[in-house]
Amino acid sequence: MTPTRLDAPGLLDRARELAGLLTDTVDGGASVGFLAPLDPEDAVAWWHERAEQVAAGRLAVWAALDGDRAVGTVSLAFADKPNSRHRAELVKLMVHRDARGKGLARTLLGTAEKAAAAAGVTLLHLDTETGSPAEHLYRATGWTRAGIVPDYAANPYGVLRPTTLYYKHLAAG
Repeated sequence: MTPTRLDAPGLLDRARELAGLLTDTVDGGASVGFLAPLDPEDAVAWWHERAEQVAAGRLAVWAALDGDRAVGTVSLAFADKPNSRHRAELVKLMVHRDARGKGLARTLLGTAEKAAAAAGVTLLHLDTETGSPAEHLYRATGWTRAGIVPDYAANPYGVLRPTTLYYKHLAAG
């Protein structure tokens, strides 16, 4: 399954499918910024709010689709300050629970890394819940752990959890 980069109209067209993926991710216990249960309409609205950032070039969003169903996504948030245009943040890497274990997260991650390098980005960074399954993926794909911040964010059930910060140097494409 090849991830497709969405432009702003494409993101708006796919917002409902992406919302289904987001609610599944939160329902599955992943700490991606939302508390459970996530109202599906709130998830649609959240994706709609991202369209302006996509149109402005501050956010790149990819979706992996199985028919009309979004089964994975990843985004890059580009820095907007003059002294940080060499870096971007990897955000919202999500794979539907039904699609896990098939290498899709690795494919999405690779897609974002290649696109970042092609855009001249030489440093990526991210944060993920300490002890989450995502940590294994990041370590296995060459990301470097920078440190842990205690009580960084609440998980979907409202419990404060630490987050681990990672970074990865890229060769500019």
